[in-house]
Amino acid sequence: MAFWTPWRGCHRQSEGCRYCYIHKGDARRGVDTDKIVRSERFNAPLEKKANGEWKMKSGQIVYVCFASDFFVEDADPWRAEAWQIIRQRPDLHFLFLTKRIERFSIGLPDDWGAGYPNVTIGCTVENQRRADERLTLFASLPIVHKSIICQPMLEAIDLEKWLDDESIELVVAGGESDRCARPLDYAWILDLRAQCERHHKHFEFRQCGTHFIKDGRLYTLPVKELTRQARKAAINL
Repeated sequence: MAFWTPWRGCHRQSEGCRYCYIHKGDARRGVDTDKIVRSERFNAPLEKKANGEWKMKSGQIVYVCFASDFFVEDADPWRAEAWQIIRQRPDLHFLFLTKRIERFSIGLPDDWGAGYPNVTIGCTVENQRRADERLTLFASLPIVHKSIICQPMLEAIDLEKWLDDESIELVVAGGESDRCARPLDYAWILDLRAQCERHHKHFEFRQCGTHFIKDGRLYTLPVKELTRQARKAAINL
């Protein structure tokens, strides 16, 4: 596993961004998240050691732009160059998430075709409105590997109409982390899992919410417990 941050910073895009961990972390450090900055290590996947070996070893999953959004507007001048770096490392698998899937075609490489086989794109949807908007478009796009990310999940979401798409390989769900977070109801998670099971899709319950409802009872969990409690549920498919 490796991380590549070709640029950092982001703008809040929709309801799920209210308590974004990037904005909260930057605020603590006095950093302006709304200022999008190109990284000094923009070419990190192409860096080599003194002996000529890649610094990012072959076969790894590379998590891209986890301090930004690959399709953020301010990065338009750099995106085509980032795609070319991805193209030059077919031995790595690049994964990124986005709330801006409507901007997918901006800066797309001419040789994209049906999609690069070493790229997975996760489309983030936090409620039914965003699922209807984004996934309808997502389904029409030429992408080899797709994931749907329901995190933070703010309400029950019906994904049934999109789960027959063979390119959808994984659905991830999780709650919001913040003392003011909106509650996550475990019933929503179980319903989403059932949808995935009916359509033979992989499912991961990634984290509980700070405020978590189970069997009608509201719990408040510390941050360190959010992923542990999700794993403890043992409901991944």
